[in-house]
Amino acid sequence: MGPGRRSTLLVATLALVLSACGGGGGTELRTPDQQARGAQAINAQDPATLQDGGDLRLPLDSLPSNYNYNHIDGHEGATREVLWALMPRVFNHGIDGGSELNTDYVTSAELTSMNPQVVTYRINPAATWDTGRPITWEYFEAQWRTENGSEPAYVIQDKTGYEDITAVERGADDKEVIVTFGKPFAEWQALFVALYPKESHASPEAFNTGWLQRPAMTAGPFTVESIDPVAKTIVLTRNENWWGAKPRLNRVIFTETDRAALPDRLANNEIDWYTIGSNINLYQRARTIPGVEIRQALEKQYAHITFNGAAGAILADKPLRQAIAQGIDRRAITQRLIGQILPDAPLQQHHIFPIGGNGYRDNSAFPFDQAAARRGLDALGWAPQGEVRVKDGTELNLRFIVPANNPTSDQTARIVLEQLSQIGVRVTIEVVPTADFFAGFVNRGNFDLTSFQWLNTDTPFSSSPAVYQEPIGDNVGGNYGRIYDPEISALFAEGLQEFDEAARIEIANRIDAMIWDEVHHIPLFPQTGAYATRSTLANWGAKGLGDWNYLNVGFMRQ
Repeated sequence: MGPGRRSTLLVATLALVLSACGGGGGTELRTPDQQARGAQAINAQDPATLQDGGDLRLPLDSLPSNYNYNHIDGHEGATREVLWALMPRVFNHGIDGGSELNTDYVTSAELTSMNPQVVTYRINPAATWDTGRPITWEYFEAQWRTENGSEPAYVIQDKTGYEDITAVERGADDKEVIVTFGKPFAEWQALFVALYPKESHASPEAFNTGWLQRPAMTAGPFTVESIDPVAKTIVLTRNENWWGAKPRLNRVIFTETDRAALPDRLANNEIDWYTIGSNINLYQRARTIPGVEIRQALEKQYAHITFNGAAGAILADKPLRQAIAQGIDRRAITQRLIGQILPDAPLQQHHIFPIGGNGYRDNSAFPFDQAAARRGLDALGWAPQGEVRVKDGTELNLRFIVPANNPTSDQTARIVLEQLSQIGVRVTIEVVPTADFFAGFVNRGNFDLTSFQWLNTDTPFSSSPAVYQEPIGDNVGGNYGRIYDPEISALFAEGLQEFDEAARIEIANRIDAMIWDEVHHIPLFPQTGAYATRSTLANWGAKGLGDWNYLNVGFMRQ
């Protein structure tokens, strides 16, 4: 689980497909350095050869807490999975990790001037909302006004890029959009990732709470048939007003499912796919289910531990965070969580770029060193008193928040508890409802430590500033730990204006070294990119660096 835009939101080549029919052998997974960048393992097939119809049944950890993906509470992986079948967006993630124009919605998007910077979008003439209303320049303009950060009552996830725009105007007609920037924004492809109807921007109330129960208006190949909060299901059906290629599927059905129940539901033909991630049980069970394949492809997401350094929090003191970081053995966590699946699993050593991505470099700091950690705590006045250190009558006790029924998060917390106890730090694990994990705890800064996954985007540099932005009230972007360094923000601002990729990469690595020093969060390991998938399912499985294409998904003809 994890937010979608790091932030760091198809006919594809076939990568590694691991047969698990009847518990067959040969199901060893590959580490990131053994996988091809830009490959997918989705059983790629010409959609025309697939069955016409059928239901794709997918599990979710929890139903979305807000269907507005641009709101802080809606900006998570589960919401993205649902909305990518429903909402318009200018660019998709290409299978090579770059940006790919989504011509179902925008037939062209071009940088038409450099001084000032102007981007011109040409909206597909046929593009409409599910009500039949045309998608026009006005929706771009409404989204910019909401997401530029000028009105703090709108609790947006990220203002990056939008804050640099000075005007969004009608072009030659209603289907042309002219976007003018006041200062350069190099990764402009990151904008308008999920376009929403103008009604959702009409007021802070409409933006913040208008999409809590269900999407109010959609414009995708599928539309919402039903959402049942009791049965914990979302049913999408073909959009009869869809102007593009006809989807192969009749419906897409999402069901909230405990992770421990995933193998049984797949074996009982109740779902068609699940994420293996770093869960050894999910991996071993998938190998034994007849008619199921393990598909794997290199992804751009990683597990981490976030620190809460907000004013008044126990970890607000940077030297204390640095000492705690030295008491955490990232290699041991990686080996215990993922080593049974990938014995040589690497550590994630960068906060911005994924392993295998351009610019990835090891800038890591504060390696595991219990003696150094103890010295640091001593110097800060946290004196040993029995099993726990104390300062000014206060125990060094850290609340580690984990979502319920998530074995990976639970195991991470327990390993950290064990490791930090050896340097006199108490860790109290608090299990919270999965549905409230982000909206009620992570987003609100209601934790000392927590762990989830960051999902990178096709524009990793511009998708990252929100994670380190200055927190102002509820508008924290992705900076859930509220650790802010104005020098980091200044460097991001410099890099956002840099069109030369090599120069932008150098800036990114300077930033990454500073983030390590701040101990904003500690990267752990990249995900395995492994999924248990019904073998008859085509154009779905391990999407790698790209996006799902719900138009092409279907089942093989028998």
